[in-house]
Amino acid sequence: MAVLSKVYVKRRTRFFDWMQDGVAVFASWPVYPRNGDVEHPYRPDSDLHFLTGFDEPESAAVLVKKGQERRFLLFVRPRDPEMETWVGSRAGEEGAVRDFGADEAHPIGEFESRLGDLLTNQPCLYLSFGLHPDLDRKVLAIVERLKGEARRGICGPFRMIDPREFLRQARLVKDREEIGAVEKACDITRAGFEAAFRAVMPGMPERELQAVVEFEFRRRGADRVSFETICAGGAHATTLHYIRNDGLLRDGDLVLLDAGAEVAMASGDITRTFPVNGRFSRVQRRVYEWVLQAQAAAIEAIRPGATYAQVHQAALEVLVEGLRDLKVLRGKTSELIETGAYRPYFMHRIGHWLGMDVHDVGPYFVDGASIPLQAGMVMTVEPGLYFADRQDVPRPLRGIGIRIEDDVLVTPRGRRVLTEGLPKTVDEIEKVLARPGAWWGEVRPLARES
Repeated sequence: MAVLSKVYVKRRTRFFDWMQDGVAVFASWPVYPRNGDVEHPYRPDSDLHFLTGFDEPESAAVLVKKGQERRFLLFVRPRDPEMETWVGSRAGEEGAVRDFGADEAHPIGEFESRLGDLLTNQPCLYLSFGLHPDLDRKVLAIVERLKGEARRGICGPFRMIDPREFLRQARLVKDREEIGAVEKACDITRAGFEAAFRAVMPGMPERELQAVVEFEFRRRGADRVSFETICAGGAHATTLHYIRNDGLLRDGDLVLLDAGAEVAMASGDITRTFPVNGRFSRVQRRVYEWVLQAQAAAIEAIRPGATYAQVHQAALEVLVEGLRDLKVLRGKTSELIETGAYRPYFMHRIGHWLGMDVHDVGPYFVDGASIPLQAGMVMTVEPGLYFADRQDVPRPLRGIGIRIEDDVLVTPRGRRVLTEGLPKTVDEIEKVLARPGAWWGEVRPLARES
């Protein structure tokens, strides 16, 4: 059994310990056609991968628990020399056992026929209902068929539980291996931004800067981007999820770059906003420093026992003070927060969980109360101020959108910024931008082991 699979053995053991007697079913995402006979790049299902490490399409995992008996079954694509010539090797049944620690492995074509036997006389079914409607119909049909055979002493499970009840919490508080993977993703993401700082020049297309950051991700080992890159010049930055990236980066404008590398099924996520020509204007600097101050307040609030809402509130109070200083809002900070007067300019929360998914799983509130932070959680901290071209916005601010984002691990004694070291203050950014376009003359192949 591969050494790496020991990580997944540990995770499955935790899941089995949580399970009641029964059967848990996890299915891969389908392959989606792009056009013609071309498919979209495949990305494994996060929960299936979390428990098994298996990353091939057309697969399923079944975990069976009955008393002290625990079985892990994988259903996979059989080896097929002709198809492997076209699209690459497969683990097959032998590899599923040898490399991924399955107790049994079977062809995916036998999944439905074998599932009936696996569910027979089992008290409980674990299935993430709603994710795969076709799978839901097939599994429920098998369960109902089994219930109709009571006179033969056969029955199917009457209790159904969503395994995400466990997985959302298990993935929210990261194990050592996942923290290590997130750290690597953050390192690669930071390198992409360092390249973008040195590559940007007035007049270049947004897509060209996007290409620089994604090139740096890929050559440093990223499997893919963790989300579609946002490269928003000028007023485009006032659209939160602007991904067209079809404009020009103009002299005098800011560019908001929000991007992340994914490596080993872990995500990084950074945002920096910086001047295309290397120098902040006076009004750009004023807005930027308020956002930076808000981020510092939020990061300082992160520690075990603090709540997600408290982190958000720490940033919000600073941002509202900034809106008052910029003459966008008038009145007491507390009243402006209570009435939501700030929302046209700061319309999102302070951040999100980060891990295998860029917007990772896990609750933010339970029974209406914000959850306390625990060591092992990773969250983004990304305050922003956005001033669309509207009559209610002071003219000098119109078209300015600024967001600053870093990734933060909650530690037993406080926090650690995983993206530390990437320029963030005005002086740091202007210093790194002092030689516009320097990257183009400096980029060289990375040193490789022979």
